[in-house]
Amino acid sequence: MSFRFSSSLVLAAVLGCQLMVVVDSTIVNVALPDIQRALGFSSASLSWVLNAYTLTFGGLLLLGARLGDVLGRRRTFLAGVALFAVASAAGGLATDAAVLLAARAVQGVGAAIAAPAALALLMIRFPQPADRARALGLFTAVSLGGFSIGLVAGGMLVEWLNWRWVMVVNVPIGVLVLVAGAIALPTTPRERRPFDLAGAVLSTGGVGALVFGLVRAAEAGWSAPSTLAPIAVGVAALGGFVLAERRALQPITPLRIFADLGRSSAFAGRLFMVAGFVGMMFFLTRFMQGVLGFGPLTTGLAYLPMTMGTLVATQFSARWASTRIGPRPLLVLGFALAAGGTGWLTTIGPTSVYGDFVGATVLVGFGGGLAFFSLTTAALRDVHPEDAGAASGMVNAVQQLGGALGLAVLVSVFGAATHATGGSAADVFTGGVRATFWVSTGLLLAGMALMALTQPSRVVRTLAPAPPVVEEELSAV
Repeated sequence: MSFRFSSSLVLAAVLGCQLMVVVDSTIVNVALPDIQRALGFSSASLSWVLNAYTLTFGGLLLLGARLGDVLGRRRTFLAGVALFAVASAAGGLATDAAVLLAARAVQGVGAAIAAPAALALLMIRFPQPADRARALGLFTAVSLGGFSIGLVAGGMLVEWLNWRWVMVVNVPIGVLVLVAGAIALPTTPRERRPFDLAGAVLSTGGVGALVFGLVRAAEAGWSAPSTLAPIAVGVAALGGFVLAERRALQPITPLRIFADLGRSSAFAGRLFMVAGFVGMMFFLTRFMQGVLGFGPLTTGLAYLPMTMGTLVATQFSARWASTRIGPRPLLVLGFALAAGGTGWLTTIGPTSVYGDFVGATVLVGFGGGLAFFSLTTAALRDVHPEDAGAASGMVNAVQQLGGALGLAVLVSVFGAATHATGGSAADVFTGGVRATFWVSTGLLLAGMALMALTQPSRVVRTLAPAPPVVEEELSAV
């Protein structure tokens, strides 16, 4: 097998896995009304079709990342993808609400196992700066573009077939990813060190409780006991997790990955970017469907200009800008453009048409593409091979927390704004949506300020050394 062909298969496996994981966050959205009618969900329980996936995915990410280090990343990746595909098939065949919710939760488990291993394997397979930049550019494009791809694909499947296909479609994709991965993914050794049980329990419980609390905040409000209690438990557990990691011989998340200021701020910047980005998409979708009267498929297609902006920006960064421009200028520009786009969206009104704000979505997509690529490279730069899984898990965990936090905050802002706004129903609804876009803009500007203060201004060319397994694998192909 040639090196180029093998590397292409590795890239296909990793990108296919990431596409499944990201698309599954949005593809189910447009099918919710059909799912409710078919399986008898109540209005209150329907949100758990989304939340069951978010909770297990976010809660188990740090543990899933460590499993890849301990059991071998190739083995863990394949197991996670297989579990995800089987759960998708079960969800597509579900005959009652309980089975579907269980399938969604197991999908989240599979995603938490596979996603960190996928990113770590990508870093291992492409150790050279130019190759790694191109691979990460494609990874970033899939990660961002997957949100809108999910809406388009979900709309097509629901309108042309039925809701079950939003689950079943993962099965053939999963099979192809498994075949490509089994053929081409490099084998990483198992670690023969003590397993950090305390860290596993505290990280899983802490992140899981925090995500659950944020989900409840979006549903019940910030002052509800069902919100405050899990958030308090999550914060306490994560505090205990930090203390446990300082003493563990082989920690789930080595605290040394936070020693580098640029890396730590990249994690924080990702939180701000995802919170603003996901919240914006949620409320812009509601505006297009509730005010403009767009159907599911039309709504998905309306995001294509934003997706194209993302693709152009990530390839521009990966192939040219990242080797000539330092992280700080790219990140500041990316956050600024995205904030400009969400600021533009604050001008929408009940009489707006798509042409009034499509340019704003392009700005958000282009800025997000610049920032996400640079945030990913900054978070993984100079990470030693034994910490690659932990750092990749943290990237994914921060992304999940950012999405849950952004949605919880913006739902609260929307509720407060709609109660304070008078006028027609369309005026009240649009006023609430505009308020969420102002907050999204604030989140992105806060991220921009953080990047300006913490990221290096010059091009950083250093890389962590490739692990021995990569050299052995390359000689074999």
